[in-house]
Amino acid sequence: MIKSHKQLTSTLLVSAALALTLGVVSPQQASAQSESLHSSMVVASAGQSAKIESSVRLRTAPSVNSNVLKYLQKGEIVSILEVTNSYFYKVQSASGDVGYVSSGSQYISLTSAGSTPAKPAPTPTPAPVVPNPSNAVERVISAGMGYLGTPYEFGSSRNNTDTFDCSDFIRQIFMDAGVVKLPADSRQQGDWVKQNSAVVKDISGLKRGDLMFFMSYRGNSASAYAGVNKLTEKITHVAIYLGDNKVLHTYSIASGGVRVDNLSASWMNRFLYGGSVIR
Repeated sequence: MIKSHKQLTSTLLVSAALALTLGVVSPQQASAQSESLHSSMVVASAGQSAKIESSVRLRTAPSVNSNVLKYLQKGEIVSILEVTNSYFYKVQSASGDVGYVSSGSQYISLTSAGSTPAKPAPTPTPAPVVPNPSNAVERVISAGMGYLGTPYEFGSSRNNTDTFDCSDFIRQIFMDAGVVKLPADSRQQGDWVKQNSAVVKDISGLKRGDLMFFMSYRGNSASAYAGVNKLTEKITHVAIYLGDNKVLHTYSIASGGVRVDNLSASWMNRFLYGGSVIR
C-alpha cells in the first residue's frame, strides 16, 4: 500500500514537471489571458460610422442562415445601429437599407468614435463662395450620412447634435463640412437660397447637394396643390438632394430621425423650389 502511494506521488510530480517544461498553463491562467486579450480589442458602439472593406452580404437577421438583402460594396460608409453579438453589426447603408453584416475586420472597419460633436454658437452668415465645389458637396453629404438615425426633435437645440429638426440638420452638416453657416430655420434658409443662388422650380433641374424646400401636406393628389404660388407659400420642411430622386433629411420621430428617402409623389407635390448653397 505504501509502495503504491509512493508510485502515485512520483507520477504526479513528473506530470507537474512536464507541465511546467512544456509551458502548460492552468485553467485560471488561460481565462485571465483570454480576458486580457478581449479587453485589448476595439469594440464598436451604436452611432459609430464604419467603412466596408470588401464586398459583404447585408442580411435580414444576425445569422449566416438568414436571407441576403443586398451586397454592400468596398468603400461604402454605413452607420452602426446596434452591436448584435460578437459576429454581427446591425447597420444602415447610405441608401437607407437596414440589416446585419459580419463584424469581421476583413469586411468592416470603424471610421469614427461615435462621440457627439458640440455645435458652435451662431455667428453671422459668411459669403457662400466655396473653392472646389464638387468636393465641398461631397463633404456636406458625407457629414450628413454620419448622422443617420439621429433622433428627430421639433425645435431642437442648435448647441448640440443629440437631436435634429429638419433645418437644424441642414445647418449642421454644412458647418461640419466647413462650407457655410446657414440661417437657423427652413424659411430663412429658403430666403438665403433666393438671395444667393438661382431658384430651381423643377425637381429635374436640381443637382446633387442642392437644398429642397417643401410646403405643408394637403393630400395625396396633385390637384390638392393646384393654384399654389410656390415662391410665396410658407416653407415647412427642408432636405438636401442626393440625386436619383433621393433626399437626405429628418422630419418626424416616427420616421426614425435622419434618413435617406425616395421622393414619393407626396413629397413631389409639396416641393416648392430648390437651389444650390455651393456654387
